[in-house]
Amino acid sequence: MSITQKGEELHFDENLFIVSKTDLKGRITYANDLFIEISGYKEQELIGMPHNILRHPDMPKAIFKLLWDRVQAGNEVFAYVKNRTKNNYYYWVHAYITPVTDTKTNQIIGYHSVRRAPSPKGLEVIIPLYKKNA
Repeated sequence: MSITQKGEELHFDENLFIVSKTDLKGRITYANDLFIEISGYKEQELIGMPHNILRHPDMPKAIFKLLWDRVQAGNEVFAYVKNRTKNNYYYWVHAYITPVTDTKTNQIIGYHSVRRAPSPKGLEVIIPLYKKNA
């Protein structure tokens, strides 16, 4: 099994990746099997929904503002993100988000995100920082 549970927290294997794609408004257009499994939603419940369906209330709003400002400007972003599942469990990811551009027009047409299990040392720094700024 690729997902383990400790209390309310879910963990996934460090060699696996959660992948999703969204349109310009942040609505999910693609979710890989691990994304679907860990989220607790069915694929048909995710496709077309805003990606923030997974937003955990502990996440500082400033992180998402920074993230959106950067990717909408055409930049890539690396960020630690705490997500919430359909069943109100949570899981941490180290996310890489990048804009997807049309090769002919060079216009941003969506966003692609690849998430992996975060390092425990990174979380030791991030969790207290996010608690101060939530």
